[in-house]
Amino acid sequence: MMVPVFTLNNGVRMPALGMGTYPLNGVRLTGLVAGALHIGYELFDTGGAYGNEIWLGRGLFCSMKRRERYFLTSKVCNRDQYEDRVEEALELTLRRLRTDYLDLYLIHWPVPELFPETWLTLVKMQKQGKIRAIGVANFHQHHLEALAQVSDVVPAVNQVELHPLLSQQPLREYCQARGIQLEAYSPVARMHEKLIQDPRWPDLVSRYGKSIPQLILRWDFQHGVIPVPKASSLRRLRENLSIFDFELSEKDMAVIDGMNCDFRVRYDPDHCDMTRL
Repeated sequence: MMVPVFTLNNGVRMPALGMGTYPLNGVRLTGLVAGALHIGYELFDTGGAYGNEIWLGRGLFCSMKRRERYFLTSKVCNRDQYEDRVEEALELTLRRLRTDYLDLYLIHWPVPELFPETWLTLVKMQKQGKIRAIGVANFHQHHLEALAQVSDVVPAVNQVELHPLLSQQPLREYCQARGIQLEAYSPVARMHEKLIQDPRWPDLVSRYGKSIPQLILRWDFQHGVIPVPKASSLRRLRENLSIFDFELSEKDMAVIDGMNCDFRVRYDPDHCDMTRL
């Protein structure tokens, strides 16, 4: 199955759905990556803090796929921001992933007082040709505004926690108006009972013949958001990929929108200890 693509603000084309890899690791991840490539996945998301780049790299290498056939995202971790090792971190990530370049490199968290300088380093590294696009993760609007004060380069992507319980509508509108592609991690809220027990799901599942995760991933796609769900089996990988053969009505998009209650299953970047992430 061919996955549609979105075009980023610098012209780079990014698949509209990908495979998240946290907290997968070891040979299990290597095997899943090989299987994902076989069934049509092209976007793979990892990060320096995940400790799994080497296993993802092995899976991609063993697949024998040409490098231009897949899209690789990684992230500079907080430790490397604190220790002023952003450039060294990129080189280590490239070695672990067995590649000469990344398609997308993100600042993983807006470490206070450090993230503007980290952004300037990413801008410099992109000009060196080892990164096709640069962006951020877990950035609120005020973090993005702080970047605009130090650089004219607009992030290509902002990867944030986003799901029906945390629809991020104000941030979605802000990013869309500025050409920043939103990407969703934990797109099914880790199947939290608060989400899956919502009484509005049974009717949607029945009428579309799709699972709750499939309906959510399709909701993301129709909102112009790229989801990167983690899957720990080939069956689930196939299921996540099977969202491009149906369309949610405008009314049903509004039903899922109505589930929002600003509930997080992960961390709020304004209220967490960055030294522990």
